[in-house]
Amino acid sequence: MKTTYTAIGLMSGTSLDGLDVALCSFTKNKKDWSYHIIDAKTYTYNKQWKERLEKAPVLDAQSFWKLHVDFGVLSAQKVNAFLKNKKQRIDVIASHGHTVFHQPQNNFTCQIGDGASIAAHSGIQTLCDFRSTDVALGGQGAPLVPIGDALLFSSFDACLNIGGIANISFTQNKKRIAFDVCPANMVFNFYAQQVKKTYDKGGLLAKKGVVCNDVLKKLNALPYYKKQQNKSLGREWVEQHFISRIEEKKLSVYDKLATSVEHSALQIATVLNKNKIKNVLITGGGAYNTFLIEQIKKHSACRLVIPNDNIIQYKEALIFAFLGVLRMRNEVNCLKGVTGARSNSISGACYQAPPR
Repeated sequence: MKTTYTAIGLMSGTSLDGLDVALCSFTKNKKDWSYHIIDAKTYTYNKQWKERLEKAPVLDAQSFWKLHVDFGVLSAQKVNAFLKNKKQRIDVIASHGHTVFHQPQNNFTCQIGDGASIAAHSGIQTLCDFRSTDVALGGQGAPLVPIGDALLFSSFDACLNIGGIANISFTQNKKRIAFDVCPANMVFNFYAQQVKKTYDKGGLLAKKGVVCNDVLKKLNALPYYKKQQNKSLGREWVEQHFISRIEEKKLSVYDKLATSVEHSALQIATVLNKNKIKNVLITGGGAYNTFLIEQIKKHSACRLVIPNDNIIQYKEALIFAFLGVLRMRNEVNCLKGVTGARSNSISGACYQAPPR
């Protein structure tokens, strides 16, 4: 069996920042894995694509499937542009796709981005739909990143990714534990856009506001936070249960942001403190939110480690590339211990490249 692989990871997050493309190499050593991000880039969605993705949940069936295929073609086009003038031979593209529906309680999850279209237009074997098998096995279909955290980032007590939703992964009693902690950039971006900003750079808008303790108490009292592990969040929950509570009170956008940031900082710090995490690797766009990081530090004694830009921005794309490699090797890439499924699984639908 091969021990060295070159793979591309594709990631489109709930915050609609863009499509992350990461070209990575992986080497299987005697006891562990090593990795290298050769190159990476984010292709920002133009206004038209942002609107199409935002409207995806309310499309009719035919329009939805057209979007699914079109997004696969777009993904392949970005890969082709990214690989121009690069000489590496690519073993596999591993695409997370873009999540439109995530309802494991109803036995389904849906990430658009047609794998057949990616393979056909890129000429590279493509793996996609990494969550459905786990959901079919009774799991949450999330998080998927923990196996990569365990095998590639074992020097840290925990890995915290602050994207549209903040999620954490750590080892406890020789078992990997992971779950979605709370909403993050999805909410921050939503309110920043109400004052004509794409996002709250550095948390400066939130810093202008005042925390509303009444709303903060309601957010902290949400039943989700009382659940044990094997839990995940989606856009639907954030809209129905989180933003709706913030909107119950007439607050300025700045106060809404201040309250949201304080809530996220408190929930993250609570998890770090409760599990006695001594050092945590922080990635995702939230790592650049200086105000949020300051608030987490204020509520926790944990050492917060902010890595280089490549890891901050592309860790999830890197790990999806790694999940693709594990799938190629017919090795477990989805852990029942973190998703709550009946068994571990080897996830990812495979679309072969067309013959040359």
